[in-house]
Amino acid sequence: MTAQISETIIYKNEKRSLLSCPLDDFFLLSKTPSPFQMNCTTLWRGYLGIWEIKEERLYLIKIQAGFDEVNQTSLQDIFPGFKDRVFAHWYTGQLRIPDGEQIEYMHMGFGSQYERDIFLQIKQGVVEGVTIKSNTQANSI
Repeated sequence: MTAQISETIIYKNEKRSLLSCPLDDFFLLSKTPSPFQMNCTTLWRGYLGIWEIKEERLYLIKIQAGFDEVNQTSLQDIFPGFKDRVFAHWYTGQLRIPDGEQIEYMHMGFGSQYERDIFLQIKQGVVEGVTIKSNTQANSI
């Protein structure tokens, strides 16, 4: 598998990479097939999600897909009636936000390592915890 283009998340008013795909869980849980098609090897899921943490809640604020003028996808195409944002109530899991410089490139999915990872624990769209992991400290024996 090729290294994948990250999602985007606005976290603490800063635009960052997101190495998780919460929208995939929506399609899985709702038993709705994803309407997106792979359009290049670095984007197997066929879309880019833009997310935001606001008041400890996870929101999907934009979907980018169909990367040409004719085949654009909007948030309302997936979530009718929601044009600005959708509360990600379907998502329970961990979000990975890389922080710092890349220290190891891996040509597979979201496998590359960074100086730190910020992990957000999400339950039904609500942030329940934050863990910061340093990836540069030597393991103690």
